[in-house]
Amino acid sequence: MLTKEAIEQSLEHLRVFLAIDGGDVELVQITDAGIVEVRLLGSCAGCPMSSMTLRAGIERFLMIQHPEVRRVEQVK
Repeated sequence: MLTKEAIEQSLEHLRVFLAIDGGDVELVQITDAGIVEVRLLGSCAGCPMSSMTLRAGIERFLMIQHPEVRRVEQVK
């Protein structure tokens, strides 16, 4: 079962890398369908590479760490 605590712990590992470029990520919610909704913050919010960061970085890492994650979506 996915928990906010487990996802937050995984996001802590990613925050180190995002912070290097002045960015951050906030967990908004986890749906019953296994979709993790996040909000990109700081320089990540308006970065043209944010979709790559979301898919190749955040989504990939969370899906490896938590097989229950089906997708990661960005919310405003």
